[in-house]
Amino acid sequence: MASLYCGVDFGTTNSTIGVVGPDGAPVLIPVEGDAVTLPSALFFSFEDQSTHFGRSAVHEYMDGAEGRFMRALKSVLGTALMEETTQIGRERIGFEGLIGRFLSHLRDRLTAHTGAMPEQVVLGRPVYFVDGDQGADRAAQDQLAAAARSVGFSHIEFQFEPVAAALHFERTLEAEALALVVDIGGGTSDFSVLKLSPERSRSTDRREDILSTTGVHVGGTDFDRQLNIFKVMPEMGLGTATRDGKRGMPRWYFHDMATWHKINQLYRPEVLRDMRELQREAAEPDKLERFKHLLAHRSGHRLAGQVEAAKIALTDTPMVDITLDEPGLSLAIPTNRAEFEAASAGLTGKIGAALDDALAAAGVSASAIETVILTGGGAQVRQVRALVDARFAHARIAQSDRFGAVGLGLAVDAARRFA
Repeated sequence: MASLYCGVDFGTTNSTIGVVGPDGAPVLIPVEGDAVTLPSALFFSFEDQSTHFGRSAVHEYMDGAEGRFMRALKSVLGTALMEETTQIGRERIGFEGLIGRFLSHLRDRLTAHTGAMPEQVVLGRPVYFVDGDQGADRAAQDQLAAAARSVGFSHIEFQFEPVAAALHFERTLEAEALALVVDIGGGTSDFSVLKLSPERSRSTDRREDILSTTGVHVGGTDFDRQLNIFKVMPEMGLGTATRDGKRGMPRWYFHDMATWHKINQLYRPEVLRDMRELQREAAEPDKLERFKHLLAHRSGHRLAGQVEAAKIALTDTPMVDITLDEPGLSLAIPTNRAEFEAASAGLTGKIGAALDDALAAAGVSASAIETVILTGGGAQVRQVRALVDARFAHARIAQSDRFGAVGLGLAVDAARRFA
């Protein structure tokens, strides 16, 4: 156990475990079958009281099993939702407990694969869990540490996720380079300017090499959300009015239905009752009937999954349909890349501004950056990649393991800290 060092990347969308063993090389361990990534999702079955994780959770939910589906739990850290509980079968569970269950499953996978149960771990964290609120940001890290401690990790350290991605990449360098790490995760975007080199990689204290770290609470799921609000929710009643034209439908129902970690909060009897009352007054009641279907059949995450699939498809295809076909509801909503880019222009602007802040904080110009390291699933979004390519046309663009680079780097960091 003394020679096994562990890093855990608990992501908004996917999670990984990196380890460094006696040979000193970082590897990702299988966490679901042969897969080294585990979708950060849980499904609590009401039929047999079992708990499913990752792809199994998604499959159970998509297959229509009766139960509660949870995803994007990392987005809740540091928010008021952490103080609330959610109904799981006959018990109410806090979000820290839900995160703990997911981390416990990851730890079980680690033990099953390695035969060891390390008490030391380096956890990844975004530069900012919560924008503009240092108290909430500290609370978010403390909440994640408490969840990890509850499942048996007694010595917990944290490393910024973009720094971890750079630590993994640095092992491939033959000369010094000034690098910018662009880590677009599921819920956050982080940027770090670092000095990297083979010599520096042997140091255990890299604080002087980190010239700046900035971040913004924008990630891949936010792009999903904007596409959902812009194209899908108007078909559910968003933006419609009452028959007398005096007021519009309340917007929050639709915005929450487009937000992964809030969808479950809508599956309450009183929300369905509210929607029935609104439908009686609505100028376009057929649209609210579709929204009622999402509530009554707990189809919100299925729809959100189709929106996410459309977002990914728009990377390579100029036009796609956002579809959902199940008994009682059949949707095929055409959308094109231009519409998606218009809907998410504000998000791209925030990413660009945070990127500029990283350069300014480091005291360097864009032209001084020699290497840009792209990681995270959100880095595949076409307009994000276009932003980086335009800003750093002169630099080497290194496309690292989009889901595994952080976990591998956290394992490297664990070996340095705990050896």
